[in-house]
Amino acid sequence: MFTAGIARTSLTPYWGVELTGWGYYIQRAWQRIADPLSATALAVSDGDRHAILVALDLMVIDERFTRLAQSLIAGVTGVSSDAILLTCSHSHNAPAAGGLLGVGVCDPAYEDWAARQAATAAILAWQSRQPASFRVAHTEVTDLSFNRTRPEGVIDATLTAARIDRADGSPLAILANFGAHPTVATELQPWAVSRDVPGEVCDHLEDAFPGATAMYIQGACGDVNFNREFATFKKRHVPATRLAAAAKKALADAAPTGNPAVAASRRTAILPTRRWTEAEIRQDRDEAERRLRDNDFSGWREGFGRAMTNRPDDMVKRHGGDEERAVRAMCRFHLEWTDKMLIDFETRPELLETPVHAIRIGNLHIASNASEFFSPFALEIRKQSGVPELMFACYANGRIGYLPDEHDIEARSYAGYQSPKYCDQFPFTPESGPKMCDTMRSAIRDCQHPTGL
Repeated sequence: MFTAGIARTSLTPYWGVELTGWGYYIQRAWQRIADPLSATALAVSDGDRHAILVALDLMVIDERFTRLAQSLIAGVTGVSSDAILLTCSHSHNAPAAGGLLGVGVCDPAYEDWAARQAATAAILAWQSRQPASFRVAHTEVTDLSFNRTRPEGVIDATLTAARIDRADGSPLAILANFGAHPTVATELQPWAVSRDVPGEVCDHLEDAFPGATAMYIQGACGDVNFNREFATFKKRHVPATRLAAAAKKALADAAPTGNPAVAASRRTAILPTRRWTEAEIRQDRDEAERRLRDNDFSGWREGFGRAMTNRPDDMVKRHGGDEERAVRAMCRFHLEWTDKMLIDFETRPELLETPVHAIRIGNLHIASNASEFFSPFALEIRKQSGVPELMFACYANGRIGYLPDEHDIEARSYAGYQSPKYCDQFPFTPESGPKMCDTMRSAIRDCQHPTGL
């Protein structure tokens, strides 16, 4: 018998916690709560196999957060950690977490509390399971987002939605999956706590399906933003309104599956990276030291600013319009990242190991990784996996930064060249993304032919 339970707990930070993902050393402690943050958990079982999915209104989490939450969940529920998936909405109006250098000071007490709150949501969802039925559908939602890394770049415009009903037919849970950077609220209210577009989608779905709890699963958005026109007070609600309406319409035509099978898989992706050269490290360090020594704050856009920020002038605005202050912050970043890297860059392994999880509920498959996944990879997996109802859950069970394709790696872009620095990693290579795709397809196949969990 298929059973499901859903529960939600608070992740809203206490006073003094810094927000993340808006610039370097801004000291962005939140000033107001636009809307509260949550951990929302779904627990499912077909009687023999089980899985738990936790959606977090956070930008990223690291391995420590993941291990703590998974161990607490597994200890109470008995569900294997291989079948426990934690994924982030990637809101840039959420607390600093995951140890990213320079983009918000992490509060370890908050991170531990948030991990326990995530576990609590999962445990409550598990304990509240009841007989249920399931349906899933997908559609295309175009004209909402764009590829920010290149003109005419591809995007994954697929919106996948699922509905779980109680035995009496009333809606218990709604899942929505789409991929676009949720930075609309960040542009409009950068000092406020907010779930951004993902949270607004959930609000709309809960209004449309009374009695249901909604979850937003962030897809492949490493190279995708919502259109910039939506970062205005006049149009800010358009993305969420359209996504929720599309999900509602798609689900209206979906037939229920009364007793879907559940499966889960965990694999390890072993990704090649490229060791930093000493010349690369020294170049960043020498430029930072020279600029600070000589009080030289000119030409930085053509220097380290080229890859350090997608939009250099915005970085100045985020430092109150003070260009010197902005450049000093970027110099500080380069001194700190090179301090860390010079310790052991010659001896670190070049292969990066990272978890890949997949969950199956009936004909829905959810494939996850810990990266900011690029659209071409998502489209490739959709094409080659042969799974029409497929959700991507990114920023999941850890963080490895952007996983760019060959175009951005060769361009030494923000994703290809700056992200590894604040993640304290080596840069990815053109072979990294395809290796991740292979591992994700393998995890999906595991769920189609389950043997355990």
